[in-house]
Amino acid sequence: MKTLTIVRHAKSSWKYPELEDFDRPLNNRGKTDAPVIGRRLKELKISPDLIITSSANRALTTAKVIAKKIGYPKKKLVADKKIYMADSEAILAVLRQVDDAYKDVFIVGHNPTQTDLANELTGEYIDNVPTCGVVRMTLDIDSWRDLKPGKGALVLFDYPKKHG
Repeated sequence: MKTLTIVRHAKSSWKYPELEDFDRPLNNRGKTDAPVIGRRLKELKISPDLIITSSANRALTTAKVIAKKIGYPKKKLVADKKIYMADSEAILAVLRQVDDAYKDVFIVGHNPTQTDLANELTGEYIDNVPTCGVVRMTLDIDSWRDLKPGKGALVLFDYPKKHG
């Protein structure tokens, strides 16, 4: 049995039109929401063995803030350029490469992929994983190589606006 938490990056800023999309930072709401979700995960005693994140600025920043709040060492974050602009099949390919020693993995990325991935894995219908939204599931697999659609059972769907 494995556990996967899909995290969409926090709200990003469009304030700097000269920046490439990859480099966009979090906006003020994003800077507020990421620690809220990190604290929520800590309250729920959710602690991953591995956090893999898109290397895009907004996703990497979100991952670092959440990692700090849950006590995950930032130096152990794995930033992967393949997650940026990837579809759900590409994310599945990244996850299938995870060492089986890791039982609980977070993947921090972008929409619409995060929503598509959550729906494909769980068979549930989530209309949209909002910014800084978290979808946690247990997976009926012993090896990450066996990850495929329908293997997940939804455990948690949380996001900042749910809490005020």
